[in-house]
Amino acid sequence: MIKKIGILTGGGDCSGLNAVINGITKAAITSYGLEVVGYLRGYNGLYHNDFIPLDLKAVSGIMHEGGTMLKASNKDNLFNYRMEDEAGNVTYQDVSDVAIANMKKEGVDGLIIIGGDGTLTSARDFARKGVPIIGVPKTIDNDLPATEMTFGYTTALENIVDALDKIHTTAFSHDRIIVVEVMGRHTGWLALEGGIAGSADVILIPEIPYDIDKVVDKIKNRISGGREFSIIVVSEGAVPKDGDVHVRELIEDSADNVRLGGVGDVVSRQIAERIKDYEVRYTNLSYIQRGGIAAQFDREIGLRFGVHALESIMSGEHGVMVRYSAGQVDTISLEDVVGRGETGETSKGGAKYVDAKGQVVNVAKTIGIAFGD
Repeated sequence: MIKKIGILTGGGDCSGLNAVINGITKAAITSYGLEVVGYLRGYNGLYHNDFIPLDLKAVSGIMHEGGTMLKASNKDNLFNYRMEDEAGNVTYQDVSDVAIANMKKEGVDGLIIIGGDGTLTSARDFARKGVPIIGVPKTIDNDLPATEMTFGYTTALENIVDALDKIHTTAFSHDRIIVVEVMGRHTGWLALEGGIAGSADVILIPEIPYDIDKVVDKIKNRISGGREFSIIVVSEGAVPKDGDVHVRELIEDSADNVRLGGVGDVVSRQIAERIKDYEVRYTNLSYIQRGGIAAQFDREIGLRFGVHALESIMSGEHGVMVRYSAGQVDTISLEDVVGRGETGETSKGGAKYVDAKGQVVNVAKTIGIAFGD
């Protein structure tokens, strides 16, 4: 019998996390009379038994707020945890049993874990050890398989479109070529859908390797047609033909240790070398995309995810993830989510990729947006 529920948020922050926390907490207290605790800074809090009690007052007024009231961390894989002794020697150990012991000590009967691929991989591993677990998909990149949409994505798109609207005014006024880099890791959803809505002229995404000379040809065609400015939206994971992703840095103690970024700067310099008579500028939207007041959809789907996650664990479902499918919220086994996609999805290595020949790309090409292919 479940009497006490724990919540944690792992990985990067995004808008809609607080809506999920709100939904879980209110449903747990109002409908089931449960106690609720929130572990701070993701799995770090679970390992160090660092938590706060959550009641109706604690979650009041948080629905619209970006980020997470519980804080987050993407550096704590408890199944491969970085340990350093006094001499500075580093080893990696499985400390998951410490986390389970902490739960038992505090009487926490089950966990609702909110996060992306790395966070949910650990959720699956805890479920394999018998811990009652429900996963909630979270990423602004919209790259998790098995769910049509994740919360945080819509708010990030709105932030991108708002930025492109503002950048357009400068590009037009000064006849400039402006390259805008957005997030997305190894998938191009943010660049594609944000770029289309933001009237980009060129969109470069990981799923369609680009030829810089074809990008330049598009810009020159616009200039010859009297349109002396261009907006190029570049996903951080975009790759040139016969090239590779641009790695910004490697984070040694992070579960997701490869940090992409900077390809937009490379593209802008390559364009400037080939088009001498026009100024080329580069901007990286970076963390501006992640935060801010949550959009309506992210609040709603976050709340629905939270309530359904709570109802699922109370009905005896364990080791599953809630998902959005055909307008409804249901569940799917974490075993079918982490590391692989469902049959029929365009997926590689567990991620949900843009279909390079799909409807959205075809619409963009039909109205004249170039992809450098």
